[in-house]
Amino acid sequence: MRTRSTRRRAIAVVAGALASALLLAGCSFGGEVEPDLPPQAAASLPDETVQQLTDAVTHAMGTTGSSGAIVGVWAPWSGTWVAGLGTQRPDGGGDVSADLSFRAGKVTRAMTCDVLYEVASAGKVELTDSVSDYVSGVPDLADVTLIQLCDGTSGIGSYSGQLYSSWLTNPARQWEPRYLASFGLGQPRSGAPGAAYRDSDAGYVLLGLALQRATDMSAADLIETYVAGPLGLDATALAALPSTGVLKGGQSVNNAEGALDCAQPLDLTEASTSSGFTDAGVVTNIEDLGRYVQALASSALVEDDDRFSAPVPVTADGPSWYTADGGALLAGSLIGQYGKVPGYLTAAFADPTTGLTVAVVLNNSAADGAVGEHLAWELAAIASKAPAASGETIPEAGLPWTAEQYHEAVAAAAVCTPPAPE
Repeated sequence: MRTRSTRRRAIAVVAGALASALLLAGCSFGGEVEPDLPPQAAASLPDETVQQLTDAVTHAMGTTGSSGAIVGVWAPWSGTWVAGLGTQRPDGGGDVSADLSFRAGKVTRAMTCDVLYEVASAGKVELTDSVSDYVSGVPDLADVTLIQLCDGTSGIGSYSGQLYSSWLTNPARQWEPRYLASFGLGQPRSGAPGAAYRDSDAGYVLLGLALQRATDMSAADLIETYVAGPLGLDATALAALPSTGVLKGGQSVNNAEGALDCAQPLDLTEASTSSGFTDAGVVTNIEDLGRYVQALASSALVEDDDRFSAPVPVTADGPSWYTADGGALLAGSLIGQYGKVPGYLTAAFADPTTGLTVAVVLNNSAADGAVGEHLAWELAAIASKAPAASGETIPEAGLPWTAEQYHEAVAAAAVCTPPAPE
């Protein structure tokens, strides 16, 4: 245990190669904080790179049954590609544009940890404070600290596996955070606090409750005050999805014959975001998501050298380059998060040295959430080899995997059969 100081039928590409140099290319988000990354080349990514990226995303759309996706790739030395792909529903419903909002999923975790570090820096909490100091009526938490909840080393279990079917059958239900957390707390601890990583949605819900108590602010106000506001993320909030301008989300479910119906997913666009709270309740858009993960990776919001200094393995048998710390996942040189919520698979990662950034959302949550992460890594591997724009130089640093490796991983996790190439 350590101590801390106080911080992707190939479905049509309807938005085409919608080039955007909004991020890191002189466009102001209106916030006070800028990600500390290399300047973004004001150019579109080369056509060959865009085609490779498009092929990766449409492949993942086919394997997950997603009718639509939104993707952003920023390679500072080469250019930018931001696009909406496909349609809102398998039967149409309108083209997907790159500006639509969606659920950010477990990227929320990193934002909640941002709040923790900033509140600690202001002297309102100590990172090593016991959860019991702020969340009353919850047994056996005296030995668990706030920073252990953030790091994912509390040993507390998760609630999503137990409640996910209820989110599909009763999507409009509003969920009380303490009730959600109780399902994770009801599971046996995985070990002593601080000993090892355990994916715990309940832990991040408890952290949100503690921060509310410590600051006398709502979780929504905390995210706005400490994350969205300073970064100028106008589409990002701990809130319900807006009534318009939304990527429709769904999930394929079994039909009467017991087979997964990939052609008619259950519409979950209006599913309550309260099931995620400070674990997975934030909504955003692709520009905001890309900018946020750049800020996360470059420590633009949180000035704490220890935040990613002592990462722990995500799994005992996983690659040595895949670890967790500070509410984020560290994959080689990339820092970010991924996750699955009803209707969406989302992932976003950035490299704090080269500035390479990928963000993607798929609009069918039938597949394992790791598909989003694997797609993001495939996109990163493709983009990392993008040729340099005039006057720029390709960074020397590489990634410890290939695009082919994670293309195969996405294929291996298929729940639907991709359409045959035309």
